[in-house]
Amino acid sequence: MNEKQQLTMKDIARMLGVSVATVSRALKDSPSISREQRDKIQKFAREHNYYPNVIAATLRHSKLGPGKVIGVIIPQFTHYYFSSVLSGIEEEAYKRGYRISVAQSNEQYKREVEICRSFYQNQVCGVIVSQAKDTEKYDHFKFLIDNGVPLVFYDRICAGINCSRVVVDDYQGSYNAVSYLIDRGCRRVAFFGSPLNMEISKNRFNGYKDALVHHGLGYDESIVKICDNRDDAERTAPGLLALPNRPDGFFCVNDDTAIGVLYTAKRMGLDVPEDLQICGFTNGYRAVACDPQLTTVEQRGTQVGKEAADALIDMVEGKYPIDHVVKRIVKTHLVVRGTTR
Repeated sequence: MNEKQQLTMKDIARMLGVSVATVSRALKDSPSISREQRDKIQKFAREHNYYPNVIAATLRHSKLGPGKVIGVIIPQFTHYYFSSVLSGIEEEAYKRGYRISVAQSNEQYKREVEICRSFYQNQVCGVIVSQAKDTEKYDHFKFLIDNGVPLVFYDRICAGINCSRVVVDDYQGSYNAVSYLIDRGCRRVAFFGSPLNMEISKNRFNGYKDALVHHGLGYDESIVKICDNRDDAERTAPGLLALPNRPDGFFCVNDDTAIGVLYTAKRMGLDVPEDLQICGFTNGYRAVACDPQLTTVEQRGTQVGKEAADALIDMVEGKYPIDHVVKRIVKTHLVVRGTTR
């Protein structure tokens, strides 16, 4: 991306001893700061070859084509949750006069970096993103922020950057789901989750673990697995279900994983929910297409998308300064169906 070879707003702010927000306003010729300050910053930017980025910033915030386009990065199109978030983003963007440009990272860090570069070069007015599973370096996100491109994370937030985000109450949703399994008689609840480098995974795991502790049940690391898709669930679940002290409940990080456990249990001759109770997290179409239908945490993806688009557009239109961090939490609720008693 060659970010280090390019001067950023953050660089200008540091060199002139002002905030990034002040630089952003000056480059947009905002009357909220003095003419003297605006002239000083604009002159400095031109002298240091930042002028092309000044033009890009003007286009981003104009009422013309490029300035009305929001870049959206989703990990995978095939997941119901991400498609529902995308629907919410598009609906809110359309209502407020914006279009969206959508790209899929396919859970690949390198591809995510390339998408960010492309969005910047194509002068989108802001970016909404859920990071890829293997993303552990965040220079591509910092580059956008440092160059005045508003950024909002949804679902999978970037812990390495203090940035605007819209998430569901992953911890509470997980805690409530596991508590429900325990209340329905489960005493040995397994956890199938995503890699713990992601905040969403940590929060759901912590909700699971705290529910066990608060209900007086022991935590057993042997029934906690990194397993977050149906194929892996069908490979991993048989070993746990064949144990003499097998789990009598499963809490899974998403519906596909939970359905993998469900059909594995049925193939092994177990009755769901009499022998085994299962809870997922999403409440997509597949939750009602399996037999029995899946008890799951409703993730409200469409609302998450609307909130993310609303927060980003407010930033683009100047309701919040460029360095203001917006944090919104969308509440979940448990949808009880046939995989629990």
